[in-house]
Amino acid sequence: MNDFVEAIKYQREVRGYSQSALAKATGITQQKISYFESGKHSPAIEDCIKLADFYGISLDELVGRKV
Repeated sequence: MNDFVEAIKYQREVRGYSQSALAKATGITQQKISYFESGKHSPAIEDCIKLADFYGISLDELVGRKV
């Protein structure tokens, strides 16, 4: 698994959200969230922005990018 996939899942888990709760809160389907976290699909930039905004973090932090 890559750092990007692990980082997206980590952000959800550290905040105590289930995939379905995150889906309800962000408007991103639970199926999409599952695909992102399993590495089956990469999220569109719009979905990354929604997640980062929801968590109150930067896109870099969302995807585990260290600068």
